[in-house]
Amino acid sequence: MIRGLKWTLAMMALLVGSAAAQTTLNGAGATFPNPIYSKWFAEYHKQHPEVEINYQPIGSGGGIRQVTSGTVDFGATDGPMSDEQIKSSKVPLQHIPTVMGSVVPAYNIPGVKEELKFTPDVLANIFLGKITTWNDPAIQNLNKDVKLPNQNINVVHRSDGSGTTYVFTDYLSKVSPDWKGGPGKGTSIKWPVGIGGKGNEGVAGTIRAVDGTIGYVELIYALQNKITFGSVKNAAGSFVKADLQNTSAAANGVKIPDDYRVSITNSPNKDAYPIATFTWLLIPTKPADANKGKIIKDFLSWMIDDGEKMVEQLSYAPLPQELQGRVKNTIQKMQ
Repeated sequence: MIRGLKWTLAMMALLVGSAAAQTTLNGAGATFPNPIYSKWFAEYHKQHPEVEINYQPIGSGGGIRQVTSGTVDFGATDGPMSDEQIKSSKVPLQHIPTVMGSVVPAYNIPGVKEELKFTPDVLANIFLGKITTWNDPAIQNLNKDVKLPNQNINVVHRSDGSGTTYVFTDYLSKVSPDWKGGPGKGTSIKWPVGIGGKGNEGVAGTIRAVDGTIGYVELIYALQNKITFGSVKNAAGSFVKADLQNTSAAANGVKIPDDYRVSITNSPNKDAYPIATFTWLLIPTKPADANKGKIIKDFLSWMIDDGEKMVEQLSYAPLPQELQGRVKNTIQKMQ
């Protein structure tokens, strides 16, 4: 009886100790990298069962708000924080670039399966509401071999604060004076036309469900949802359809600052897809919980050493090798 009681008490102590050793990290932010982050967090948990990483893909705007207020252990964004956001943050933060991705013009035109070509002006004018039908001469002249219908264009955009929106509007602001002087760039803007969808998933779902639509989504969401997307004329004058190679090319020759906040849209590289970006994790540099800080640092090192090898299978481009080395040095210097 006593021996059985001792065994029970020992098992209870073991279970309590095991529970105490469990650490849960909570993060929130961009939907753009959610597929690869989900894979990374699951793989890291397999190797470190005592660590659970919960991530809520609520959009870059929400991620920035939560991490700067200190309500999550880390955030995520597709658009780098502004100087004002960094200054007003309750906690000092380090941008850590994780992968590269592309934002593509995805569409659903009944009877049209061909890959359409878009110039910067045409894209801007569609989202400004100046081009309103699919057989508008501005579109038809770029796609002479495609029979485009006399059908209204239904624009779909993000309804939530979004890094994908930041990337897309950052690009439009660079290539269109009318866009720059009008809606401008940001994670949330006042859209001239269109209907909103929440997250990349919401925009992709609306494009699939509604005829005549066009919207902007991260490449993997177009591929996963089997949505047709077009090529975009880059700064060198070539029409380029997003893939891993031309997404990576967007970073070639770009000077990346020490804080890693940089825009690579409309890259001058002749092989680059023009609406490409890094995406970042936002890491507190002075974590309130030292143990969590140590685990985050370990995860980030694992991400560079092992996680980068997994990204291409989910249609993201890995960080350039030179940048991986820089990021690893930054991680090692973190508390």
